Amino acid sequence: MSFDLPRNVILPVDAIDVRLDPDPHPFALGNAAAIAENWRQETTANAALFDGTVVLLSELAYRDGRLIGRCHAVKYSTFLLWRKRRENSGAEHAYAHAVLVAGDNALVAIRMGRHTVNAGRVYFAAGSFEPIDFRDGMVDVDFNMIREVGEETGLDLSTAERGQHYHALSTASGTVIFRRYRVTEPADELARRISAFVAAEAEPEIEGPVIIRSAGDMPDGLMPHMKPLIEWHFAGHR
Repeated sequence: MSFDLPRNVILPVDAIDVRLDPDPHPFALGNAAAIAENWRQETTANAALFDGTVVLLSELAYRDGRLIGRCHAVKYSTFLLWRKRRENSGAEHAYAHAVLVAGDNALVAIRMGRHTVNAGRVYFAAGSFEPIDFRDGMVDVDFNMIREVGEETGLDLSTAERGQHYHALSTASGTVIFRRYRVTEPADELARRISAFVAAEAEPEIEGPVIIRSAGDMPDGLMPHMKPLIEWHFAGHR
């Protein structure tokens, strides 16, 4: 199956069947020495980095409205080297976005903290899939979305209105799976709550909230994959 899905187009997704393979990822097995050396360099530059566990794909395909794939748990150090050597690596990255829609239809994103790998970049609160996000070996995308938003912003989206469908956008840098989460509070109130949460954290992951009010409202530091998602939302797609 490898990686067989349309690129650079937003796809409707009815179901997600991405399974966790207990075997090591071939990229991790074949690059152990380079991973260790790159990690030494990365932590010398940023001592705050933590070598936790994330997942990398070895297969992903789009079939009849379904995303079908296989992934493997890897250390974050493996992921960082893969980001530099992704071409012809036999691995790809998938992650999820809860597209947070305020009661006034504005979008609420976040700007990453200065100590993080994506320092200063703007996107919806998110993180890579981790083993905790899998149920009976299959990824629970909504659990990941709710968990990451809670950890980064302090907002609990477990009772928010969820969009009827998932969507996905696959590019050369990875595949983002996204879904709207609607809340009743206006964007300014959500931003106030997020800012208060960040101020109370000893080591917050994010610098703060970023409100996006229209398709032309593109903040500095916006990650490239965000532009089509923002335009999609304000075009009124369902």
